[in-house]
Amino acid sequence: MTQLDDTLAPERSRLGRKRDHSRDPEIMAAAIDVLAEVGYERMTVDMVAARAKAGKATLYRRWPSKADLVVDAVSCMPGNHASLPDTGTLRGDLLAMMSPRTVHDSDRKLKVLLGLASVIVHSPELAESIREAFQEPRAAMTRALLQRAIDRGEIPADADVDLLARVSSSMVIARALLEQKPVDRAYLVSVVDRVILPAVGIRPPAPDA
Repeated sequence: MTQLDDTLAPERSRLGRKRDHSRDPEIMAAAIDVLAEVGYERMTVDMVAARAKAGKATLYRRWPSKADLVVDAVSCMPGNHASLPDTGTLRGDLLAMMSPRTVHDSDRKLKVLLGLASVIVHSPELAESIREAFQEPRAAMTRALLQRAIDRGEIPADADVDLLARVSSSMVIARALLEQKPVDRAYLVSVVDRVILPAVGIRPPAPDA
């Protein structure tokens, strides 16, 4: 190795060193927490660094801007990977998905969504991340339950599974984003009984049932 090569070796080693991404999950979780609490406009990288107990420079080396951090954080939000319930009826299955933990997680996601409302229209990439994190997981589970109901002959084979799955999840987002009302279990049950079941020809139980 020449003297010039010897001089450049430390620099090459420094530039070639892999960044430590082991704290990325903690940082992105902190970003989601801050986003849910204060919204995108008031959120700062300093706030996230303080919440994650990480240096601001560390965050900027990994994410050049607040927008980059938010896109990654939203993309990595955990989805609902719970096993599908099997109660024997479509209504029973849909209601069984509404566990306290699921409702709590959904409420947190909706708070994040509200925090992002002002920037979604200007960021197609963020809008896609939001669709994947907020709408698709719930819609996928609803589609699976509807298809199971078709397979056992409970609802017609021509039921529009995809449309119904998206309608129900969209109603939840609209209630939180446009009406700014809580998405609690009572509301979710009303979506099942007043929208999904009638759409597939199932008569919901009486209100006091």
